[in-house]
Amino acid sequence: MNKLERIQAAICGEKTDQVPYSFWTHLPGIDLDPEKLAAMTYDFYREYDLDFIKTMNNGMYGVECFGCKIDYSDIEKGGVAKIISTPVCSASDWTKLSPLSLDNPVLARELHSLELILKKVKRENVPVIFTIFGPLTLADKISDRKVTEHVAQGYGAEVKKALAVIAQTTADLARRAIAMGADGVFFASQLSSYDKVSGSLYAEYGKPYDLQVLEAVRDGWFNTIHAHGTNIMFELLKDYPVNVFNWHAGESLPTVPEAFDLTGKCLMGGLERMDITNAHKNELYHQIYESILALGGRHLILTPGCVVRYPLNKEMLSFVKKAKDEVESSLKLHGRL
Repeated sequence: MNKLERIQAAICGEKTDQVPYSFWTHLPGIDLDPEKLAAMTYDFYREYDLDFIKTMNNGMYGVECFGCKIDYSDIEKGGVAKIISTPVCSASDWTKLSPLSLDNPVLARELHSLELILKKVKRENVPVIFTIFGPLTLADKISDRKVTEHVAQGYGAEVKKALAVIAQTTADLARRAIAMGADGVFFASQLSSYDKVSGSLYAEYGKPYDLQVLEAVRDGWFNTIHAHGTNIMFELLKDYPVNVFNWHAGESLPTVPEAFDLTGKCLMGGLERMDITNAHKNELYHQIYESILALGGRHLILTPGCVVRYPLNKEMLSFVKKAKDEVESSLKLHGRL
């Protein structure tokens, strides 16, 4: 099987020649340059023989395009980007947001990088999924984590107006990515956690706008929901119209077999990303073994639950595939797979 066939088979629950796998990271200092980003993304995929490419976009592009200013200096130290200024400083500012054209310099930059990646892999039969973010996730970042506070203050209508704007812009971007040749989107939902907001708030201010975006990419065959963090809102997300479900398996329930039984979807996950960063080899062997055995090697794309954090350890990144291959060989040898 080539990589495209392998991923398609996994999504359909068919037997694969080997369990597909991948991972991704941030590329600080590179991901604001579309040419460098495309080149590094391609080299990263080739170096580790990944079975699909998730675009490693700058994680703040979805708010930068609306006028936020970002400080990225902590990422290479294992930290996160920080918003240092935003157009939404108070609850009344939500009405200032307007839908963006795809000619917006930030959005155009991300699409150009995707275009370059797709050109590089044109004859390589490897799927590419384009990273986008849920509207409520973006709204929370734009408001410096004050979106729920603004709702509580009685500005729900203003927030919803802004969410519609963000959803329209995101849907337009995602639709264009699919039209360009991306096989799907990686839809990152970073606020659909009970540790962040209530289920009732997400049902009203999150899910309707998520679905608006996902409707725009119904032609994608590799659309993936990424439920970020711990204590995820599984009952709200499990029926989203996507092909693949990705979450921090091992850090947040459900378990791998539970997630499959309750979604029927192909699962993307199984590895705890900090065990890669911290070189916990025994833990990774165990996670690979448990994930593959739980699903009989089907319906599974083995990945971390989220981005591999810095500092990157190239030996550990190579170890993931080595361990996966060894576990698969052992399971097959003993008739367990």
